[in-house]
Order: sequence, then C-alpha cells, then structure tokens
Amino acid sequence: MKNIFISTSIPYVNSVPHIGHALEFVQADAIARFYRQRGADVFFLSGTDDNALKNVQAAEAAGKAVGAFVDEHAEVFKKLLAILEVSNDDFIRTSRDERHIKGAQKLWAACRPEDIYKKKYKGLYCLGCEEFKTEKDLIDGECPEHPGRKLETVEEENYFFKLSNYQEKLEKILASGEIRVVPESRKNEMLAFIREGLADFSISRSVARAKNWGVPVPGDPSQIMYVWFDALSNYINALGYADEAPNFAKYWAKADDAIHVIGKGINRFHSIYWPAMLLSARVRLPKNIFVHGYLTVDGAKISKTLGNVIDPFEVVGKYGADATRHYLLRETSAYGDGDFSYEKFAERYNGDLANGIGNLAARISTLAEKLGDIKIDLKKDTEPGIIAKIAETRDELNKTMGEFKFNDALASIFSLVSLADKYVNDKKPWTAGDHRVTLANALVLIDNIAALLWPFLPATSEKITAGIKWKDAETLSVKKISNLFPRI
Repeated sequence: MKNIFISTSIPYVNSVPHIGHALEFVQADAIARFYRQRGADVFFLSGTDDNALKNVQAAEAAGKAVGAFVDEHAEVFKKLLAILEVSNDDFIRTSRDERHIKGAQKLWAACRPEDIYKKKYKGLYCLGCEEFKTEKDLIDGECPEHPGRKLETVEEENYFFKLSNYQEKLEKILASGEIRVVPESRKNEMLAFIREGLADFSISRSVARAKNWGVPVPGDPSQIMYVWFDALSNYINALGYADEAPNFAKYWAKADDAIHVIGKGINRFHSIYWPAMLLSARVRLPKNIFVHGYLTVDGAKISKTLGNVIDPFEVVGKYGADATRHYLLRETSAYGDGDFSYEKFAERYNGDLANGIGNLAARISTLAEKLGDIKIDLKKDTEPGIIAKIAETRDELNKTMGEFKFNDALASIFSLVSLADKYVNDKKPWTAGDHRVTLANALVLIDNIAALLWPFLPATSEKITAGIKWKDAETLSVKKISNLFPRI
C-alpha cells in the first residue's frame, strides 16, 4: 500500500468562494478518491489562508474584527467542500491552528542561517498577489494577475530569503523531473523564470504594516512572517511537522508521493519558493505539482465589478453535487482555462447525465428487476469484446489520471456508456424472448461504469452500485435505478 499526500492550495478568506474554487476542490478530490480506490493510504488536506493583509483590509472594510471575519469566511469554505462531497481528511486554519503557528516558526528556525538576512527595501507591492513585483513581472506597469489594481510603493526593513543560493539546484530539480510540474508548459515557465536569475524575496512584514495579524517571526517581535512563507508551510504543519508527529513521517517525509493541486497564478510560489524553503530547512520536497488554469464565466474573467461571480452553492443547490463535479471535470480543459455558462452546463448535463448514464441505468435496471435474480457465468456469458473494452478503459483511466487529465478520464468512461447504449439497442432486450445473457452483459458494463465513475461522481456511483447487487459470484439482484439525473 502506498502512502500519498494530496493538497489543495489554501484560499484567502477575504471573500466567499466562487465557482473557480470549486474546480480545484473537485480536481483534488478526484485524485484522492482515484488513489484510495486503488488501495493507497491517502491523506488529503485543504484549508484556508487566514493571515493575508488583504483579509485584514476586507475585515476593516466590512467593519468587523479580523478574527471574526476570517472565521466566518473559513466556515463557508468548509461548507463548500462538504456540499461538493469532497473527501478531505483535514482542514487547516493558518490563524487558529497552533500546529500551524508552531510549524511555521519551526520551519523559519530550521532554514540555514546564511539563507535569511535583514535589510531595508523599497518596492512595488501587489496586494492581490501579496507579493513585491519587479518591472519584469509587470505588463504596462500593472500586475497581469490583477490588472487595473494600483500597486503600492512600500519601503521598510524586512527579512529576506536568499533564493539566489538555490538557483542551480532548483533548475536541476525541475528540469530532471525530481519535482514534476504538470503540464509541461508550466514547468517550462518556471525554468525560464529561474534562468533569468533568481532574486531574493522578502519573507516578513513589519508588525505595523501587517496590522499585527499573522505568525510572529521567531526572535523578532517587530516582524510578522510574510504570508507566503507562513502559508506554504501549512502542508507539513497539518501533518505535525512541529512535533515530528507520526503523520509527518508517514505522509510527507517517507511518503511515496506528495501532490499539490494549485492554480496557475501561484505556480512560482509552489514550484520555486516552496522547494527552496524546504531545501534550506532540510525537509523533503513534493513530487508532483499539478497546475490548473482558471475558469471564466461566459468567456469573461470572474469579477465582482462585472457582476459575473457564480456562486457554487447556488449551482449545487440547483443541479446537485455530482452534476456540478461532472461539468467542472469534464468541460474544463485539464491544462488550460475553462469556461462556465449555464447554457453549456445544461447541454453537458442532458447529454452525458440525463440521456447518458441516467437513462442507461434506469432502462436496464427496470428490465432486469422483472427477471428477479439473474444467474450469470462470467466466463461463459460475458462477451469478450465487452470485457476487453472495460479493461482498455481501466488502462486509459490509469494513464489519464496519472497525467491529471480529468476531462480525458471521464471521456473514456463515457465511451463505455455509449458502448452499453449501442449494445442494448442492437440486442433489444425489451422484445419477447430470453434476454438473460443480454441483460447480464449490460449490467456488467453498468456495474463497471459505476466503479470507474466513483472518483468523479461518488454519489451516482454509489446509487448505481446499491441497485446492482452481487448476491454471490454468480447471482445478480437488481432494483430499479431511477431519477439519477432528471432532464433540465
């Protein structure tokens, strides 16, 4: 059994979640469920980044105490994970969990002394990214991630991390695949950034500018940890890094795999800054960093100003968790940006779910239920072509999920749905005659489809499996499976 660590990024809690957050949550959940289904011991982590200055400013704008404000929003993110049927094992709060505060301070203290130094600095700061920007980072003087938002000029004395000490090492780690950044284009972006020359980066803020909110720098009461140094350490802190807990050894230090699921806007932090910090502190590195794109809405960037923010709670409330998960995983390009529109949602829902797996499961289970217990000899009765196609789909799923291509993985499963539909339409088991073998083959297909769907559509998978019961190795008992996905 393999031990695997899987994490989402931890979102800022300056506002409530939108549909883009749901995308990352269900992607990470599909990976976790996929590996659990294959026998791995998975620790799946999510949480919230409470300590950013933008959270403080949002609380002030709302006229609320910072602690109460971030608590309120963190609970909304927890609820979103729950309604999406996300199977995370833990949820970490960077402001409330003592294990995080102790771990972040331990990581700071564990970094090599020559890697951390203090100096006065003046630069342009993007509050949206919570990062100082250089001229090469900007497009027409603006942050490309937050166009239209004015950069702040900040001057103060901070601690810096000597990232330049790790230039050659980081290039080798990424180029060799010791840390595998997926897709290749995101890896190449990071290599190009490294080869331009790595600049040291600020890892603290004055207590005054941080509004005294965040993790204190060990040994210097005038400084608060820069939010990214603090936040990135959440991954190991949740496992008990501060106290060298058993979970830290099992799911990080000695784990077979450690996978981060993140958005493209924070690739640099995870593929460059985080490994450098771990190297300095002599802690093992993650093995896989999957970098997904963004969601637009009807072709436009999600923006409060445009008024096109899609509430994921509303989508799930209207269509259900599995339908929402299916759209996000099936309709979104694995390596590029995706788009959300209610029109495309309805098309995908009716095509794949209502007319596809929902209709197939309903009509076959209805016919099979009338036969009572169905005897089947798997060696003699099942058609070789069907068994071969199921095996081929399993192999394809292993390949596509290893590459984090969720859309291709689902496409391969729904090719089995099409095969089952064609098989049933050709055999016509609703006509007069003995159709035991035909229905048995159709049920074997549906049963396997349900199992393959579980990482993606867990509730649907479980409903189908509950309707198709193997009483023993040769006997199927079937109950009607209806209304999985009523047409919209």
